[in-house]
Amino acid sequence: MQQDVQAFILKCRQRAVHRMQRRRRKVVLGLTDGFSSYLADRCDQNQEQQILPSPLSGRHCSAGQRLSPAPAAMALISLEDLDGLDDEQLDDDITDNPEPMDEDERLLAHWQAVASTHQVSVPPEMAGPIHEMTHNSQQREPLPFAPVSCHEKMGEVLYEERVYPAGNWACVTRGEDLYEQSISMGFMKLMRFICKENSAGRYLGMTVPVVSNIHMMEDGNTFEKEVQTAFFLPTEFQTNPPRPSDPDITIVHREAIRVIARTFFGTTTEETVTHQIGLLWEILGVTDELCRDNYMVAVYENPGVPRRRNEIWFIRRNL
Repeated sequence: MQQDVQAFILKCRQRAVHRMQRRRRKVVLGLTDGFSSYLADRCDQNQEQQILPSPLSGRHCSAGQRLSPAPAAMALISLEDLDGLDDEQLDDDITDNPEPMDEDERLLAHWQAVASTHQVSVPPEMAGPIHEMTHNSQQREPLPFAPVSCHEKMGEVLYEERVYPAGNWACVTRGEDLYEQSISMGFMKLMRFICKENSAGRYLGMTVPVVSNIHMMEDGNTFEKEVQTAFFLPTEFQTNPPRPSDPDITIVHREAIRVIARTFFGTTTEETVTHQIGLLWEILGVTDELCRDNYMVAVYENPGVPRRRNEIWFIRRNL
């Protein structure tokens, strides 16, 4: 009798753990079309707000406008939108898997889910670099700059002007079908370089932001396929940069630049970045002092962070 009771208690505990893991997995991998209509309903409930962002998908819904269903591969909704779902909804369509997931597996699964919204695959060998960077996420070195000016309107910062110094950057260029694919795959290469795939044979340390260079086509509205994603080497390695193991990564010395920077939040897709470029031009007005064929996107947090902080940088032609 006592053995039966103990077995029953153990079974209940296993079921509780399994249920929690299924809930987490559904939150991470909730890419079903059925949630699109749910998100549209949430948007209707928030008509008093000017914009309702979906941080992990980069899709926005203006006040009074329903969000049209996205393709299944791009239909990841935010964690906030899942708060109202009950256990039964979270348990739907999940294949039972009583095996517990360790921390590395959960981190990898989360990154894979986020990357899938950019139609990018995260291979299992990225589990190590993801763990390393997550473990050291609080020890990030900010990219140094000299502030020039800050422009506000009614207490809101419209944009800042800064000068970034010359220095050594680790750079990788990708030319995938989508802009978001290029930056995602470039960043994964940089992660492996940072996490021991270098001549120093150790974790180099992380600097923020990671910056991507965008070149515009002749129409002025379309991104060129090739995008360079770059990571400023930590101070310790500026004078003697470690050599990358990956031949696609090069160490480049860049001269100082002066930029106009404006903050935005969410994902960085060609659609969202193009929108931010347009907004900043509306604020600044027409000027020949800024480049119109070359922009930078600065990303301050890893792709797994909801509503992550980014900046669009306009580059001054002269310091």
